[in-house]
Amino acid sequence: MGGFKKFLIRGNLVELAVAFVVGAAFASLVKDFANSFITPLIALIGGKPDYTRLSVTIEGTRFPYGIFVTSAIAFVITSAIVYFLVVLPTTKLIERMDRGKEATERECPECLADIPIKARRCRFCTSEIVPLVKTP
Repeated sequence: MGGFKKFLIRGNLVELAVAFVVGAAFASLVKDFANSFITPLIALIGGKPDYTRLSVTIEGTRFPYGIFVTSAIAFVITSAIVYFLVVLPTTKLIERMDRGKEATERECPECLADIPIKARRCRFCTSEIVPLVKTP
């Protein structure tokens, strides 16, 4: 039982659980934002954005493709919202925070893997490399 407790309390599992809960709440927030603001804007431009009733019948079998079309539109809208309101600003913020930091890695000239600046041999392809910084 002690091992199970350690497994549950481990940092990675707790962080994953928190990320899952926050992600679910964020997904609900984005969905509600799209339903409250974006979908009505699309309705103003192109008519009613609910295509769930669209279907085609082939030899007596009904194919409700409208459900997929509606979900695809919702996916594109949600993805755009997440990108422009979360990913893009976060990326710019991280770039600003990392401006003054000194590089700690460089590319290996042989295999192009990232290696420490002081490395004399690549840990991936094992080729000898002249270090950029002289070691004492």
